[in-house]
Amino acid sequence: MQPDQQARATALIPGLRPSDQWPFWPVWLDLAWVGFSLLNLAAILIFARWETVPFHFIWISVTLLYGFRIWPTKPTLWVLAVVVVTTFAAIGVDVLRHAEPADELNEVPLMAAMFWAMVWHARRRLAADTERARVSDENARLLATQRRFLQDASHQLRTPITIALGHAELLARELTGQEQRDIHVVLGELTRLRSLGERLLIIAAAENPDFLHPEPVALDEFLGEAFLRWRPTAARDWQLGQLAAAAVRADRERLELALDALLENAVQHTRPGALIRLSASNDMRTAFACIVIEDEGTGIPQDELAHIFDRFRTGSRAGLPGGTGLGLALVRSIARGHRGEVRVHSTLGAGSRFELMLPALTAAAEVPAGVPAPAQAIEPVAHRMP
Repeated sequence: MQPDQQARATALIPGLRPSDQWPFWPVWLDLAWVGFSLLNLAAILIFARWETVPFHFIWISVTLLYGFRIWPTKPTLWVLAVVVVTTFAAIGVDVLRHAEPADELNEVPLMAAMFWAMVWHARRRLAADTERARVSDENARLLATQRRFLQDASHQLRTPITIALGHAELLARELTGQEQRDIHVVLGELTRLRSLGERLLIIAAAENPDFLHPEPVALDEFLGEAFLRWRPTAARDWQLGQLAAAAVRADRERLELALDALLENAVQHTRPGALIRLSASNDMRTAFACIVIEDEGTGIPQDELAHIFDRFRTGSRAGLPGGTGLGLALVRSIARGHRGEVRVHSTLGAGSRFELMLPALTAAAEVPAGVPAPAQAIEPVAHRMP
């Protein structure tokens, strides 16, 4: 059969899957079933004492045929009617010849009822699969639309914010008194907007194939550099905990953004003099390395823990400066981009512990089966830096 002939045959018989190929083409399959059924009808008439076997062959074959493609209701009823009439007639002939008892005729409506029950379940399953596919396609479309919107909005906002920020900085040099204080408020809000736009752009691009440019990263050196960068920025009790000799294959720039977001979150929700500790561990059993950020901040209520990594989720910790609500969402996007995960353990009023888990360098080429449960927390030995 030529491709155009196959296409015409497919169009004539609704419900055929496009992937069906020979020997499952409609014409060949249907003709084979018709021939098989006629042979079994002849066997019912010729071998009257053995009519049960060919009779059930006919019903089994029509059930299998229906399984290859689900017909519309009208063709199904026609096929069912033809099978019922022909099998009833064939057995009726045997009954008239006194080769079989009349009770054998009861099997025809019973088999028809079973076939129709199968048809009903198959159509329900098809409707459910169709609805599931529709919802999946719609969700994929919405996610793609959302990602494009975030990218477009971030790009469009970047230029005017940069221009406004530049002019505000020029004004801040010339103004004095209350006007200078006001322009510094403007500068702070513009800087916050620029940070929000950059984070939105990174989150939107997190699923792109070229999002990451991985390289080997030694976590002890990486955390030491971050410690030196952040220690002068806030009056906190900065400490380095245990730094395991762990290495990951990661995009250093993206990983630095994630770590900065975690440290920014720790600074925002701790008061002057509170502890902020950085440490690294390496679990050889799970082949995951872990960056740990601990603080003695306000903690997170239990009812907020499940949503702490959602976008624009800023929490309800009163009395402390708020952020953009995108920092932790950015951390999760970067972690998952590296085939890792981020987790949090927190006690309200006592502090929080964030764990950024990444595949260790020895297993970076493999796709991990899943992020293991984090090991029990071990209090690290603190090394205070002068």
